[in-house]
Amino acid sequence: MELRQLEHFVAVAEEQHFTRAAERLAVSQSGLSASVRALEHELRTPLFSRTTRTVRLTEAGAALLVEAERTLAGARAARDAVDAVRGLLRGTLTLGVEQCVAGVSTARLLAAFHREHPHMEIRLRQEGTSSLLEGVAGGRLDLAFAATVHPPEWRGELVPLAREPMVLLCAPGHRLAREGAREGARVAWGELRGESFIDFHPDWGPRRAADGAFASAGARRTVALEVSDVHSLLELVHEGLGIAVVPQHFARKPEAKGLVAVELDGAHVYESVVVLPPAQAMSPGAKALMTLVREAPLR
Repeated sequence: MELRQLEHFVAVAEEQHFTRAAERLAVSQSGLSASVRALEHELRTPLFSRTTRTVRLTEAGAALLVEAERTLAGARAARDAVDAVRGLLRGTLTLGVEQCVAGVSTARLLAAFHREHPHMEIRLRQEGTSSLLEGVAGGRLDLAFAATVHPPEWRGELVPLAREPMVLLCAPGHRLAREGAREGARVAWGELRGESFIDFHPDWGPRRAADGAFASAGARRTVALEVSDVHSLLELVHEGLGIAVVPQHFARKPEAKGLVAVELDGAHVYESVVVLPPAQAMSPGAKALMTLVREAPLR
């Protein structure tokens, strides 16, 4: 079993498609297929269930994926450690990030990192909180910026980035916009009863924070429209198709101009953190990025 075979296997598992995996790895599809078949032959079991349209992991393939990611991460860490001793930062930094995470400018941060370490390849993955945790734990990601999480038995570190209140966003003509316009006014959770809500998919940090706030307040709601990006959410609120409970910094986005941000009763907050593996498992690239994260101009 070779590292190259494991790289091919992981790429197919992530893309769920041989052609896309071959394009990503810049190899021929026939060579990729032959590599995976050789791995299956060596392990004496199919790793993928193939049809004309889909490629899915078998039970054996799912078990191998966890170990393959860990093995590849270990190999990368070994190469990176040797380069670090030589005074060089080479290899790949793979960063996971929640959408519109508070407390850090991802673009400015990565630009600064690239200027300081031009030989490092940067890979960025935008995912939900659960996927980011799994990625860091399994070695698929070097670190991640996510909403606050309190996973049981997390062996790594959670470094705080930002903490801010959740607010209600609505169109100017909405009844709650008029209510919130009064000086010092706060809207009670009970006043949201019967409203139609716009929110993200359940794994995204802002949705998890909103769900937690409603649960703490003992209030129920209906999420009628689920989206996967903040611009769609703001556009739908603009059109009066619903209201949204979001982190306060969403209200400062240019696309939110014209919407009304209303304060809510209670100290319901949205927090963001850097998710790190155990110190001994941190790659040199992750350590270098964290040095920049702690610099105020990039926060």
